[in-house]
Amino acid sequence: MFQKIRAAFGAARRGGEYARFESGRPPERPREDALAADALALHRAAPAGKVGTQLTKPLETRRDLALAYSPGVAAASREIAREPAEANALTARGNTVAVISNGTAVLGLGDIGPLAAKPVMEGKAALFKRFADIDAVDIEIAERDPEKLAEIIIALEPSFGGINLEDIKAPDCFLVEELCRKRMNIPVFHDDQHGTAVCVLAALENACALTGRVLSDVRLACSGAGAAALATLDLLFASGLKRENVLVVDREGVIHSRRRGLSPRKQAVAVETRARSLKDAVAGADVFLGLSGPGLLHPDWVKTMAAKPIIFALANPDPEIWPPHAHAAAPDAIIATGRSDFPNQVNNVLCFPYIFRGALDAGAATFTQEMMIAAAGEIAAIARETPTDEVRAKYPGEALDFGPEALMPQVFDFRLFDRVPKAVAAASTA
Repeated sequence: MFQKIRAAFGAARRGGEYARFESGRPPERPREDALAADALALHRAAPAGKVGTQLTKPLETRRDLALAYSPGVAAASREIAREPAEANALTARGNTVAVISNGTAVLGLGDIGPLAAKPVMEGKAALFKRFADIDAVDIEIAERDPEKLAEIIIALEPSFGGINLEDIKAPDCFLVEELCRKRMNIPVFHDDQHGTAVCVLAALENACALTGRVLSDVRLACSGAGAAALATLDLLFASGLKRENVLVVDREGVIHSRRRGLSPRKQAVAVETRARSLKDAVAGADVFLGLSGPGLLHPDWVKTMAAKPIIFALANPDPEIWPPHAHAAAPDAIIATGRSDFPNQVNNVLCFPYIFRGALDAGAATFTQEMMIAAAGEIAAIARETPTDEVRAKYPGEALDFGPEALMPQVFDFRLFDRVPKAVAAASTA
């Protein structure tokens, strides 16, 4: 099917320019209104929402109540007061994660506020349970001041074994995470930053292997300088990518060493260069990394990239360039997006449940780059292996064997659950 779509879009040129380049929208985009209607019906079905609470101990008799609550519960409380570490053995805390957002940067929707963000956070909590058997509680906080937001989150530490920050706008998210990490003794993870970074690293490792590249030699053009982009670059640098080989482009153009008024985060990626636009940055690049907005990568610019270009157009829901347009410009390109209707979806669900599972199992107090690199390496390794019969049964007719259209494991490949947490836990104690 993908080949047919690619062929249909490949001829969509007009006067040497691609039609509707500014929006990046293909001429035959699938309708999504039916999906929206089905999604609303799902959420409205009783019981409303996607997550709930279930009992783990019997509460059927008077003795059950006496053991689980008064007076027996006092024994558990006294034990924790004597030895706080016993909380993980006597309560659900050690397997409970808070999914926290203030709704200021909800993926694909923007600043919609904490209440409207709740369906997304409930969904994240459901993914934790489904893929890593972690009990997650979504908490939406009506606070826009990052320091006050951090104070609220820090005060929640007694209730949770880990914190997953979600959909908090940049640069506020950097400060919130920094303050929480400094003052909390449980792992804090901003998935928009670090989950994206882990998945990009895994996919890029495999794309480099397929094209005969080494990460340390790669020239990369990055469209976007928000939370996800900068965190991803940090992890890529820690994995061998050279800073001098990277050009980062924000709304004002290339982030170069002579630009004034750069934030500390942007100063860290500023380089000496004559390039001033995304077009300039892309020319000769081996890799395009898009974590920005729709339609920003012109197909004609793809033609100026190195042979066998790697294009990660990860803006959601509409990518920086649609895969068929990119393939028309560079038939040998390896392309990934954030969408499920094209090959090579870079999907954070491939990592965040398992990273938390590993951290909780190891009793880690924080997340380190070593843990994230270990997760990326294991995800990449699973993708290179022969798919299991179980995976093939779940994805009939799809390209699953490692190759240009199969850089990453499938979401329902449960080897991820078996192996990624172990790699993360091992890295946490190394």
